[in-house]
Amino acid sequence: VEMLQCPDSICSAVGKGDSLHHQVLTAFPLCPLTEEDLTQNPQFCKLLATLSQHVDHTGLTLHLRKELEKAEKELRSQKLGWLRLESLHRLLQEMVQEHHCSQLHSTASATEDKFYGTLEQCLIVARCAKQLDPSSTVNRDPSLILGLSVEKVLNQMPPKQDVWQMKQRLPSELQKHLKKKLFSLLSYYQPEWENESEGLKCVKLSKLSALLESERNRAENLTERNRENATLLQRQTHSYLSELLECMQLLQNLVLDLRLKVQKDLDRKKIEYFEAKCEIGIQKIRAEMLEVQLDTYTRDKIATHRKITEKLNAELKSSQMEKQSLESKLASFEIYGREFEMLAEEYSRLQQEIATKSWALKEFTP
Repeated sequence: VEMLQCPDSICSAVGKGDSLHHQVLTAFPLCPLTEEDLTQNPQFCKLLATLSQHVDHTGLTLHLRKELEKAEKELRSQKLGWLRLESLHRLLQEMVQEHHCSQLHSTASATEDKFYGTLEQCLIVARCAKQLDPSSTVNRDPSLILGLSVEKVLNQMPPKQDVWQMKQRLPSELQKHLKKKLFSLLSYYQPEWENESEGLKCVKLSKLSALLESERNRAENLTERNRENATLLQRQTHSYLSELLECMQLLQNLVLDLRLKVQKDLDRKKIEYFEAKCEIGIQKIRAEMLEVQLDTYTRDKIATHRKITEKLNAELKSSQMEKQSLESKLASFEIYGREFEMLAEEYSRLQQEIATKSWALKEFTP
């Protein structure tokens, strides 16, 4: 409880707002927090500010950080020892492989063949013995492989005299091989140094580790700076987007208000424009109709139409007078009633029969 009490410096910073937010965001860069989150949750912001006095940027307490650093240091020491042994073993294997490759192009002396043969046999026996006798930390069935034991494998070592001679010569050969590899590494790092003298190359090799270490540190610093810049960019992008959304909302409100004010005048002008356009269209249609009438009805056609009209009117009057005469006669016939109607039907039938017999007489008369 005492650890989580707010110090005076933090409590005084609570009123400052932005400075406290910046302090919290800097203390916990791995947390996906924004200033808006801290503003909306002031008590949580105070809690994080208090915790920042007791934990690092990864969230570990100082005691756990010391234990972690101690364990990492021990792990690095063990890794370094293993890497040294593994590097030495691989160098010895490379030496044997290079000797075999050189035998394809030239013939080596008996001393060389004996040295590399002894070295290769020792490496093979040591590897087999390691496979048969694993570390105690490995959970493995202790059953024998092909009935072999470590003692049987170790009996396949070369004679002690050959091993002693190989060990006496091995440091110088290993030094030559390492020197050759270092020169190759130096030529790869700076190709323009390849043609320089051996002494100058040795001087530059002594400084190569420091150069590589400085470049590694510079790369790590750049990586850390890029990570911080990425975090800062993400935070600024979020802030800029929030501000941009607010500006867009404000602009939309202003545009809406301005549109409502000018909409009345705009609609009135549109109505006047469409009215004028419709009037022009109507006048154009009328002009086209008059033009069609003028092209269709010439003076000769109009005079002819007048004569036809007069003739039709005269015939209409004559037909109307005839109609009136027939209607008066029909009225006089209707006086006779049903008997006259039967007589008219009989007369019509006889007329039809006479017409039929006349047609038949005409057809059969030669």
